[in-house]
This record gives sequence, structure tokens and C-alpha cells, in this order.
Amino acid sequence: MTAGLSPGSATCKKCACATSSSPFRCEEGPVQSPLMNSPHLSDGQGYNSLVPGMYSQQVATKNPLHTSSGLSNYGVSQNVPQFSNYQGPGQTLNRPPVGSASLATAQQGPVAQMPPPLQNSVVVSSSAGTFHSGVNLPAHSNWQYGHAPLNQPTMGSQANHFAHGAATRPLLSSTVNTNASTNYNYVSSAGGPPVQNSYTKPGFVPLPGSQLTYSPVRPPIGTAPIGSQASIWPLAPPAAPPASITSQALQNSSTTQEGDVASTASDGLLVQNNYDTIEGGGFLASAHTASAPQNPKTNRHVGSAYPTLPLGYQNASPSGGPRMQYPGGPQQFPQPCLGTNPLAASMGGLSLQPEGLRPINLLQERNILPATPLQPPIPNLHEDIQKLNCNPELFRCTLTNIPQTQALLNKAKLPLGLMLHPFKDLSQLPVVTSSTIVRCRSCRTYINPFVSFLDQRRWKCNLCYRVNDVPEEFMYNPVTRVYGEPHKRPEVQNATIEFMAPSEYMLRPPQPPVYLFVFDVSHNAIETGYLNTVCKTVLDNLDLVPGNTRTKIGFITFDSTIHFYSLQEGLSQPQMLIVSDIEDVFIPMPENLLVNLNESKELIQDLLRTLPQMFTNSLETQSALGPALQAAFKLMSPTGGRISVFQTQLPTLGVGALKSREEPNQKASAKDIHLTPSTDFYKKLALDCSGQQVAVDLFLLSGQYSDLASLGCISRYSAGSVYYYQSYHQQHNPLLVEKLQKELKRYLTRKIGFEAVMRIRCTKGLSIHTFHGNFFVRSTDLLSLPNVNPDAGYAVQMSVEESLTDMQVVCFQSALLYTSSKGERRIRVHTLCLPVVSQLSDVYLGADVQAITGLLANMAVDRSVSASLSDARDALVNAIVDSLSAYRSSVLTIQQPGLMAPISLRLFPLYVLALLKQKAFQTGTNIRSDDRIFTMCQVKNQPLVYLMLMMHPNLYRIDNLTDERALNINDRTIPQPPILQLSAEKLNRDGAYLMDAGSVMFLWVGKNCGQNFINNVLGVPHYASIPHNLAQLPELDTAESSRVLAFISWLREQRPFFPILYILRDESPWKPSFLQNMIEDRTESALSYYEFLLHIQQQVNK
Repeated sequence: MTAGLSPGSATCKKCACATSSSPFRCEEGPVQSPLMNSPHLSDGQGYNSLVPGMYSQQVATKNPLHTSSGLSNYGVSQNVPQFSNYQGPGQTLNRPPVGSASLATAQQGPVAQMPPPLQNSVVVSSSAGTFHSGVNLPAHSNWQYGHAPLNQPTMGSQANHFAHGAATRPLLSSTVNTNASTNYNYVSSAGGPPVQNSYTKPGFVPLPGSQLTYSPVRPPIGTAPIGSQASIWPLAPPAAPPASITSQALQNSSTTQEGDVASTASDGLLVQNNYDTIEGGGFLASAHTASAPQNPKTNRHVGSAYPTLPLGYQNASPSGGPRMQYPGGPQQFPQPCLGTNPLAASMGGLSLQPEGLRPINLLQERNILPATPLQPPIPNLHEDIQKLNCNPELFRCTLTNIPQTQALLNKAKLPLGLMLHPFKDLSQLPVVTSSTIVRCRSCRTYINPFVSFLDQRRWKCNLCYRVNDVPEEFMYNPVTRVYGEPHKRPEVQNATIEFMAPSEYMLRPPQPPVYLFVFDVSHNAIETGYLNTVCKTVLDNLDLVPGNTRTKIGFITFDSTIHFYSLQEGLSQPQMLIVSDIEDVFIPMPENLLVNLNESKELIQDLLRTLPQMFTNSLETQSALGPALQAAFKLMSPTGGRISVFQTQLPTLGVGALKSREEPNQKASAKDIHLTPSTDFYKKLALDCSGQQVAVDLFLLSGQYSDLASLGCISRYSAGSVYYYQSYHQQHNPLLVEKLQKELKRYLTRKIGFEAVMRIRCTKGLSIHTFHGNFFVRSTDLLSLPNVNPDAGYAVQMSVEESLTDMQVVCFQSALLYTSSKGERRIRVHTLCLPVVSQLSDVYLGADVQAITGLLANMAVDRSVSASLSDARDALVNAIVDSLSAYRSSVLTIQQPGLMAPISLRLFPLYVLALLKQKAFQTGTNIRSDDRIFTMCQVKNQPLVYLMLMMHPNLYRIDNLTDERALNINDRTIPQPPILQLSAEKLNRDGAYLMDAGSVMFLWVGKNCGQNFINNVLGVPHYASIPHNLAQLPELDTAESSRVLAFISWLREQRPFFPILYILRDESPWKPSFLQNMIEDRTESALSYYEFLLHIQQQVNK
């Protein structure tokens, strides 16, 4: 049934969400929409330049760059900018300190009741699935990667990264309930079955005649305060269950852990009414000096000596045997200090890795690419501490040896920053259920493996060094069933852990999973046939969409009008409602447009089957994307959720209409590159969406220019993602059909977090000043993520704000608060510990060249937009020149001819050259604007491992695969051929080579390739019979075929996107794309690797 509704005939003229804004306003959670409408918002996060009237991000200005002479690009003497002090489109913030007040007991708003604790449970690991199947800026030379001085004039800001100055960091404070009663349940991830050996803690009473003991095993971290005696408490078991702890204890602590509760506490800490303070104040929150307990003077020096079994622990007996007894109470922990490997210290500062400091001449040692995937450097920490450190796939620093001062960092000419993949799918993830989460009362850091236990009752924060009390309930370890071993609890044994958040971390009941699909059904869209593929894929995966009994789903289609679909239970078929007034969009029958997936499944399935045929005869060529997105926003505002929009052309009607800035079928020249949005409509709407916990994912399927620079803002600022399928067509481009099917299945079925926020904390003395990724920055350093997915990466830039000379290690911690698809509020915490060094040689020794390149790529995207593409390219080249010059002048004791580099940076020039040859930064070639913008989107949003693969592909010879060094995974044998250099000289016409470039793979077959491979793998009689359009390998019953197929399948499974496989011969039309990825070879517009090294040497020797 089709009903055309005029605005006057609708039941409601305006959207329900107009008066129903989200109650979320959190740190690791949501936000008030009035904040989004503040006139003080500045231009935020993305890599678009300023447009008059653009929607601004809050209270922010950007510091300009230092000026001085730079270095030339490829031998021409000129002034060019560098990355030094470059914050990109970020801003420098001045946030006033929050005043103190007498605090009262928290008044909590409506909160969701957490599910009852699971009985019979222990700490277990949760499993996650994997994918199967032109402005001229002044030049400057002081290459500091820190923030700019505050006294410089301000500039407009932009880009999906956010900078703030460290000089005026406000200190938000809140307290943690360290005394409240708690039931601890260690549970599996949502949906998992309960497991045995549970512990639900009503109280603890020791067995008659038993002795309470304390026998630490893991070497504790840090030292006790100097000049103070550790307090001794009697080690008596609680006389009553923790639940009977008096209400006075509850009143003495704030319940605003990650939530929006205005409260006061007896220690005078101010707690804010927003999600910012629910997670805890940004950076280092400080307690009110008048009432905060005074800590004894702490000594941050950390000794080098780290015995395997510290004094006082040698007599500890294995579990189950007799243990040491503490007469009178717990003793001070005889903890050895955390620091560098003791052997290094005993050698008088000599490095344990002399090979790592050996300089190499890049001009002579050309074959430096390792044959196996490059591994990140291992921090020089004691092995017992390093075993507890965070996995570098999740949390990675550009420098694994942190310089003591900003001056030392500036001298090294290397950027300091973090690369994060916080929501990555994990096969093992400890999940803890507790009504109280132990955190530092000052800076709100979550307890982690790198805190120091001064004794059984006190722990010292590893970020701000405050001494905190150990809550009573934290004394019992449900895993070992031993009382008095807080240092053995899972929270202190795992650098990555997930907490089931209690009600204090909620400002409203957790939102239901809500999914809205918005389809372009104009004539152009129907012609591509994409609707058949998408509807069928959604239909096939309806039962796999993350959610629960509350899951809702809805559909909108649009051409020159907007079509809604009523799926009310009881209808015999879906009902289409057409709104033709696109100038003032309203929502007809809003209560029937988003429906419960389980209750209306038959109607939803019916709609998905009939939708592709409903518009087959449409001649409507116009596209009202803007009004359709407005309608989707109004429909989703009351709940929040995810909007998936599919677009096939340039929007032409209503708000958000765009005009082509590129001639049809013409590629942009170097002087005509449009990297900035032509309208601020999509950015404004994205910020409105972020305020209501709505994220927008854009699927662009277009062969013509669609102005992705403008359209991409809708995803960038709402924490969504952009998918681009150039020239998608069901008949003409079947390879993209399979790619869309596979990637859409992953998109629909992967885990998802709703109404999320993320904050990154670091040790006092370090400062985070710039963020990169898809998000909106709320309250200075709180990243608003209406949706968070396991395939998104983030980057941050840092500086050394205060000297770290009295420390031996520093720590970083990211905390992601989100609502799971099952309606649980969860907090995922990652903590990374790194050593501090005072020698420039040690800074270079710990350089992570891949992380450095990834961070520079993010900075270069911002520079391309804020300045120009050539500025960004010059800055990338200068990054190498400056770092190798500093190494040559300050570290090398004997000057040698050639281009000298430390082994840790031996691949730096190669990776930067690869970056310069990427579509994002290419010049002199005809690259479509949308292609370039999409590559920039990938740089800003992809985790480092995928970014590196896209930037520097892996090349393998696969015609001679063997089982030597093969992996055995799930009864499959996966060959592991060596990685080859990306040069045509490595290609042999007698072989077959596979190039893995991330989102695409090329299988090049040499003209003289062996008949065995051609017959047993390709399934054709001879070379000449290989089809030009062959894109899929046949499954043959041969050992050679099995090995090749297993290897390619294994590579595909390692990533969330589906790489197309092109099989090419010498005369194949895809061969130019294959050769374009030969990074080390010369192209018509770029130098070869050797020529590039000669240019770098020329600049270094100036």
C-alpha cells in the first residue's frame, strides 16, 4: 500500500526528537545537544579547511607553527614547512580550573539496572569473531612535535583530530567509592554461558584454624614513599559481610565514576554533572588541597636492580602449602622498583642491544626489508613487567624509550605519539563484574598492573603518584580464593581488561540497538543494481545483527522525495509513506517506522525482498540526500543508534545539494585538488547526530564525481565510517559486487558499541595535545563516539610538558566506556608502560618506525588540507632529513660517508617514499578527487596494521610454496613465503608473485612461469589461455592449489575488509596498477628508492 502524505496530513509536523534530547553527557559516554549549538564551537575534527559559517567545535583555537627555513623537495632549494610544532587542524584549549565545593551525597538520575550478577562464575575470556570469507604557511625549522607556544596568534582549526595546549590544563576532580560494598562476579562476555567455580562475595570468614597469608608472586612495582613508615593494619577478617558496611562509608565517596551526577564528598572533591566526570576528569584531576589527604613525599626514582624473586618473597610457598604469616598485621611490601632491565644497569648504561645502535649506510645496504613481517620494538623493561604490558596491536607508542625532557625529544626530531586500536576483536579478554571499580581518587586512573602496592591496604597510582586505599572487597581474590592478595587480582594482572560498569556509570538506561538504513533509489542508483545486493545481504544476516530483544530497525528510501516504511505489527504488508516536502521534512507515524526486529521480522523480510523491484521503472534522476539525512536524524534522535546511508551520485536537491567541482570523467590536476568541503551542512548535521548518540556510516557507490570531501563529513564527525566502491555496477563490475557483499556482511555482524566515550590518560609530566580519527572532541580531551566498531583506529600526538628526570617509567591508559549490543554498560581499559631514557641514542634505539610513519601520515593529511599537498609532501621529506641529521650530528661519534641511519630507522626513508606514492599524496598524476579523499579517510581511520599494508604492500613468490615454516591453524597448513622488496628487479618471468596491498591483491604470472603452476593452480593448459579478466582461482584437487588458496584465504581473514584478487598477465589492463605499487622503482612523477636516498643524503649533508 502506498500513501502519499503531505505535511498537513501527517500526524506530527515535527520530529519527536526535537523535544527529546539525549540525557547523555559523559566522558566515556554521551553529550547534551545544547553543547553542539554553542556559538563557541570551533571547526573541529576532520581534514577539511575552514568554510565561512562552518559549524565550530567547542572553545578552541589553533596555534600557528614556528617559522624558519625548511628543506627542499628533491633537490630544489626553497623554503618549505615541516611538521614541527604542527598541530594540524587541532586546537589549543584554555580550560579554567573547576572550583571546589562542599559535596553532598550523589543524586543519581534515572539509571539502568544492571543484570543480576551471574552465579558460579570466574574470570574468563570473551571471544570475538573475525572476518571469514593552496595556502603558503611560513616555514620553520625547530622541529618539535609538541604544541605551539601559547602567545602566538591563533588560527582556525579543523580536522578530525583535536589539539589542546598543555599550559592551562584544568584539573577536574572526582572521587571513587573505595569503601562501598561490592559483589564481585567474574563473567564471560555477553551471551556466554555461566561457568563454574563462582564467587559471589557476601562476606569472608576464614576457615577455623586457618592463617590468613600474603605471598606475592609477581614482582610489585614502584617504591614506598621515602621518609614515611608504612601504616600497619590488623589483618582481621571482616566481622560482617561487606554489604553491611555503614552508609557513612558510602557518603564519603562519590558515585560519579563515569556518569553525570552532581554530588559532593566529604573530602571536598568537586564532581561535575556530565559524562566528563563520570569517567573522571581529563588528564590529571587534582583533589582539593584543603581536604585531600596529604601523601608522604614520594620518590619516583625506580631502581634498576630487579631480582627475579624479591626479598621477603623467597620463602613464599606454592599455593596450597604453608605460607608466611604476618604477626600483628600486613607488612610493607618489599617491592623492587620498576625500571629498565637490570642487566643494562649493571653494564653501566651499555645497551643490551648493541646491534640496535649499529649505524648502517642505507646507500650500501639496499636489501634491508625483512623477509618476515616487521615486529614492533620491545620496551627495555624487566621481563616480568613486560609480560604484563599491553599488546602493541592495541596500544603502541612511536618511541618505546620516552625522552626525559621536551628538549631531548626536540633534539631527536622524532614525533611522540600513540597509535590505538581500542575496540579490536580479541580472542581472550578478561571481563570483571563489580559494583565498585577501583580507581585513583585524584586522576581517576583505573587500577592496573603498573600501580605500586605499598602494603596490603594502600596502592600508589602510576600516573599521578597519589596513594589510595585498597577497598575491603578488593582484598579478596575470587580466582585464587585467598584474602589479602590484592596484587593478584585480574585487574592488576592484565593490561587489557573489561569492566561491567555499575549503575553509577549510566545517565539513562542503556539504549537499545537501533539500525536505520537509508537507500538512494534514484534512476542512477537502480541502474547500478546495488539495491539487490544490499537488500539480499541484509536479509541473509538479519539473525546475525548484534542485539537483543530490544533491537529496532527501520528503512528510508529517497530520490526527489523521501519514502518511509511503516512496519507496524499487524499489517499484512509494509506501508510506504511519501513525504514530498523536502524543504521542511517531518516524520509521519514515527512510532511505526522503527520497529522491534523480532516482533516485525516477517514484514521486514517482505520489505527487503520487494524493495529492489519497487523502483525498477523510476525515471527520477534527482537526489535529495540532505533532507533524507535530516529525516533519519529526527527519527533516530530519541534513542540514538546507527544510520547506514547508501548514495550513488552527487546530491542535487534540498539542503546539502552540491555542485560538481570536477569536470565529468576528468581527473583532478595538481593545481585543482579539492580537499575541503564545499558546504558545512554535513558537518553541522554530523555534530547534531553526535549529540544524540547517532553515528552515520556512508557507503558511496559512484562512478562519477560525488564530492566525498563534503559528504565524508557526515561520518567523520559522528564517529562513522566511509566505504567507497568506485564505478560499482552489478553487471559491468562483478568484482565489486563480491567485495560489497563480504564487507557488508562484516559490517552488519561485527560487534558494536553504542553511546561511547574514550579518554586517554598519561603519567604526570606528559601532555596529549592532538587527536586523529573519526569522532567529536567533547570537553577538551573526551572523544565522543556514538558508535565504536572493532575496525577503527585512532592516533594522538604528545609532548613532554614537565621533566621526567625523577622517573624511570611512564604509563599511558585508554578507557573506553560503551553500551554493548546486549544493553550492558562496559569499560574497556588498556594500559601501556614504557621506560624513560636520558640519552639521545636510547631514544633512537626505541624508535618504532611503523608507528612513526603512521602518525606522520595522519599529520600529513591535516597539512594537505590546512596548507597544500606540496607542503605535506615537503614536511614528510623533512621528517627524514631532520631525524637523520640529528642522528648524524649528535649520536655518531665517527663521521662516515654515505647516508647513515640507526637500525631502528633503516626503513624510515622507504616508508615515507611509499607514503609519497600513495593516492593521498601523489602529485603529477591524474588522481580522481574522490579517490584521493577516500585514501585520506583510510589514513585517518584505519588501525596501524592495515594502514602500513595499504601504504607498503607485501610481495610474495607463490609458484614454489612449501610447508617449510608453515603455520598450522585449525588443521590447516598455511605456507609462509618470504616477503620480497617492491621492485621489478625482484620479479622473475619464470615465477608467479602475489602482491598484498590491503584492499586489493595482484597475482602476476610471468610469461615463462612453470607449467606445473599454470595447470595445477590456475587450471588452464598454458600461459596464453589465462583469461584477461580472471579474478578467482579455481579450487583444484592438487597440493599446489591447496597451498595457494590456503595462503590467500589466510591473508584475507587477517583484515575486516575484503581484498579483490586480480590475476594478470604481462599485457593485462591491471598491470599498471600492479607496477604502481612497486615502491622502489621510478615512476613518471616520483623518484626511485635509490634516487630518493641520494636526495635525502644531499639534504642531510647541507
